[in-house]
Amino acid sequence: MDKKALSESDICAKCITPAVIQAGWDEATQIRREVSFTKGRIIVRGKLVTRGKAKRADYVLYYQHFPIALIEAKDNTSAVGDGMQQALDYALTLDIPFVFSSNGDGFVFHDRTGLSAQRETTLQLEAFPGPADLWTKYRAWKGLAAEQEKIILQPYYDDGSGKEPRYYQRNAINAAIEAISKGQNRILLVMATGTGKTYTAFQIIWRLWKAGQKKRILFLADRNVLVDQTMVNDFRPFGAAMAKLSTAAKTIERADGSMEVLTTAIDKTRRIDTAYEIYLGLYQAITGPEERQKLFREFSPGFFDLIVIDECHRGSAAEDSAWREILQHFSAATQVGLTATPKETEYVSNIHYFGKPVYTYTLKQGIRDGFLAPYKVIKVHLNVDVEGYRPQQGEVDEYGHEIEDRIYNQKDFDKNLVIDERTKCVAKWVSDYLKQSGDRFQKTIVFCVDTEHAARMRQALVNENQDLVDQNARYAMRITGNDAEGQAQIGNFIDPESKYPVIVTTSRLLSTGVDAQTCRLIVLDREIGSMTEFKQIIGRGTRVHEETKKYYFTVIDFRKATNHFADPDFDGEPVQIYEPGEGDPVTPPDNAPPAGDEDPIPAQPGADETVVDEPPDITLPPGTPTPPAKFYIKGKPVTVLTERVEYLDESGKLVTESLRDYTRKAIREHYASLDEFLRRWKSAERKEAVIDELAQEGLFLEPLMEEVGKDLDPFDLICHIAFDQPPLTRRDRANNVRKRDVFTKYGPQARAVLEALLAKYQDEGVVIGLDNVKILEIPPFNAMGTPFQLIQEFGSRASFEKAVHELQSALYERVA
Repeated sequence: MDKKALSESDICAKCITPAVIQAGWDEATQIRREVSFTKGRIIVRGKLVTRGKAKRADYVLYYQHFPIALIEAKDNTSAVGDGMQQALDYALTLDIPFVFSSNGDGFVFHDRTGLSAQRETTLQLEAFPGPADLWTKYRAWKGLAAEQEKIILQPYYDDGSGKEPRYYQRNAINAAIEAISKGQNRILLVMATGTGKTYTAFQIIWRLWKAGQKKRILFLADRNVLVDQTMVNDFRPFGAAMAKLSTAAKTIERADGSMEVLTTAIDKTRRIDTAYEIYLGLYQAITGPEERQKLFREFSPGFFDLIVIDECHRGSAAEDSAWREILQHFSAATQVGLTATPKETEYVSNIHYFGKPVYTYTLKQGIRDGFLAPYKVIKVHLNVDVEGYRPQQGEVDEYGHEIEDRIYNQKDFDKNLVIDERTKCVAKWVSDYLKQSGDRFQKTIVFCVDTEHAARMRQALVNENQDLVDQNARYAMRITGNDAEGQAQIGNFIDPESKYPVIVTTSRLLSTGVDAQTCRLIVLDREIGSMTEFKQIIGRGTRVHEETKKYYFTVIDFRKATNHFADPDFDGEPVQIYEPGEGDPVTPPDNAPPAGDEDPIPAQPGADETVVDEPPDITLPPGTPTPPAKFYIKGKPVTVLTERVEYLDESGKLVTESLRDYTRKAIREHYASLDEFLRRWKSAERKEAVIDELAQEGLFLEPLMEEVGKDLDPFDLICHIAFDQPPLTRRDRANNVRKRDVFTKYGPQARAVLEALLAKYQDEGVVIGLDNVKILEIPPFNAMGTPFQLIQEFGSRASFEKAVHELQSALYERVA
């Protein structure tokens, strides 16, 4: 057998797999081939969405359910160790200790545990180690006693569907269980929103419960919807052993559409049934400021062996929190904190309480792996936000209150002073964005300053979308803590099958924990001072929902909240930042430059990418003697300011400057006045020479054409941007030529060619290359005759070129 002639697949089948089986590995239960462990990064180019290639290991070997070894295979034209660097990269990601590379002649073995005599060893094919040998090494490396080994090898829950933990969930589960098996009682797991923290928690609890290590478990959350959905979905396998710490019976719809009645553990007299093993509770339901509200005290301090705290960055992180007293009451229990955003401030610390995370999976990693959706950012600057507002002397608001004389800025708006037109301007901008996007039913969350602001914003959105509100009043709704009707719609908003509500306004209720899989648009109209809260809000959109082709989402920022992207603590960069100005389209241009990225995306999809989606009210009583909490102003005009765009300059740096200002400055450095530019344009027989001169200065007009969004040719674009001239569209210029009837001196066929050239200019903006005879080889000219025949109608090639130059001169003749 000539190994050099075999493919990599043949090398695996004929050499590597037999050697591994001969070493004692079971092909059916311990050997897995071509294991894809990422989804492939989602890459967004305008409206074209592709997926990059998923990472795939050639072999993963398991000791029971535990991935313990990885083999990277190459064909026999490669050296035996050529796959090692790739294999080590994969092993580091998958947390696999034993790494092999092979070309079919033998193996190079890399021992990441460091227990072997040397780090890398070359082995003969027949010397591949067996499962018991590698597991003995692993046990020695981790220092596992027999009882700890039993816990670590306890299998995951398997529902028979083939679903298993993703690689990072497996890493998190194993890290938590290993720490617990060694006696660590405070565990912190940091996993980005949308990466399946609840499913990870379920598998941790399941394995510890089944191993008999933890017999009574409490799962704590701070949202009723989280507890309810957890019980009927991820935690459902616990069945009759599970109950909710609540007096209110409830019927919940499961993810598959079936209905289920929740089991409760508290009767009407508020007595707790202690016969269950798995309890799920709401912080607020089992504690409170008064002693009679502290239901958790009904349990003895040693009742629970394990407590899992969801979203532990919230109340449980603060030392003086009422919620913390629950954890302190059960201090002997093992406590596992789950969060996307560990809170670290002078006053609040997760790490101080739980210790450093045993595993972290970031937003950036989730986006790179393709499990989380990337996002675009649109920054909108309103004139009143930038310039501020100062009342005139003695000015009163619409309720007759005299407005305190000072400069009100963005921090004040909707908190201390309400400008009615500002709210309307935001609502119109968002509504225009939805209209121009082509999909007005994108699930949208608008974050407002407070509940009253959320009510006014809802009203403004209703008025901007009256046609759709007439079809269904739930098109735009407020969902806040003080609005029962709105809260009742949370389930419908997050349900991918439910069309309404579409746009919801809120203040903080939806900023954390709500699994909004199909949310495509997040609008920020309030300041967000906390990085923790900012990450949580961004997390509302990070879930991918392939059934509805939701592969990315958009953040519209009216309050400079996205300045948090510049903070080194933020770890998931946007794919694009766009700052439109007055008159600009509200949707980002498809060819806008991406945001800064250490792993830049190529301009065009590569061969290893797969296309997955293509472009297709509250009032205040007047006359209150004390100053009101807010002043209300009507009639103050609010507009979008001239844009600032972040783009890459010629040095490859991300520059924040107006693209128009940049262009104006660059052109004026080249042509000091309009007359100088006009002279150069008229004197250039070939107009592309002028365009080339600017391109050599690093100024390319295509991005500016896209941004201006009007049918201007390069001449009008330059005159308009650089010299403030009123622009004529291509249609205007073409019609002016037709009115002057400049083609009368030519015969019918020549006139038809010139008319077609004029039409091509009008439709496509072609101004360069019109005099190139090769243009006569393409439609519609090739249907009129051969290039030779058409040129003959002008007499000669030189006459054809002269006629085209006259046409160009006629196009750019000054029109009064």
